[in-house]
Amino acid sequence: MANNSQNGVSRVHHHPEYYLKDGNITFLVENTLFRVHRHFFERESQFFIHEFARAPQEGTSDTSAFRLDSIISADFAKLLWVWYSPMYRRDAKPKDHWLVILELSTKWKFPDMKKLAVDELQKLEIDPVEKIVTYDKYEVDRSLLLPAFKLLCKRTNRMSSEEGEQLKMSTVLGLHEVRERAIRSAAESGCRSPTSADAEDGVLEQILNEVFSLSGHTTNRAQGPPPSVPIINPPRPDANGTANRSSTSGSVSRSFPFESMYRSADWI
Repeated sequence: MANNSQNGVSRVHHHPEYYLKDGNITFLVENTLFRVHRHFFERESQFFIHEFARAPQEGTSDTSAFRLDSIISADFAKLLWVWYSPMYRRDAKPKDHWLVILELSTKWKFPDMKKLAVDELQKLEIDPVEKIVTYDKYEVDRSLLLPAFKLLCKRTNRMSSEEGEQLKMSTVLGLHEVRERAIRSAAESGCRSPTSADAEDGVLEQILNEVFSLSGHTTNRAQGPPPSVPIINPPRPDANGTANRSSTSGSVSRSFPFESMYRSADWI
């Protein structure tokens, strides 16, 4: 399908990698059509289960594609990559790649995919302020932020006003309390002119846990090896042309009528 424009209206085109001949659900993202396997969305996402149930005939063809708004086609392709990239070819991906997957898996309620994104982000070097802001935004287990909080408390330079504005006020105030308590602890241990970096690691961690209740959060906390995210062997459709379902998840947005062609804080 050509990607061109007629009378100022952008025409849709097939995604070069994720428009599959044996796919059985079609999505429209921007002006790109994706045809993939409904099975994965139904198995893993309660959001898509609900959406598919609301409009069972939508997504069955290009002319009735489910339209996904507030997302760009390149980001949707990143989400699909999780299923369609064979494990033996899964190259290391940068931070921004996994942040997109974290955002979409949170938005569309893919818990296993969200855990995968968090596990991969945990392997990367991320600025501590950015990590705290990101994990809070997507409601990731705060116990995973202990190293980031420690870095902020141990560094000698002041927090910039830009960093303070990114963090919640409760987080800024909490960090101030932690640093003050860490300084007192170092002074009580005999350190002259102490800073929060002079506090023992165990003491600092205990203070952080108390101030931010880090040990009480369990969402996304690793418990043994992370669950494997299935890599596709395309499901075979049944007699009705629908892939066999397994338990859990999946659903989407509105149909697209093809004929209408769219359309502070200073650190202490």
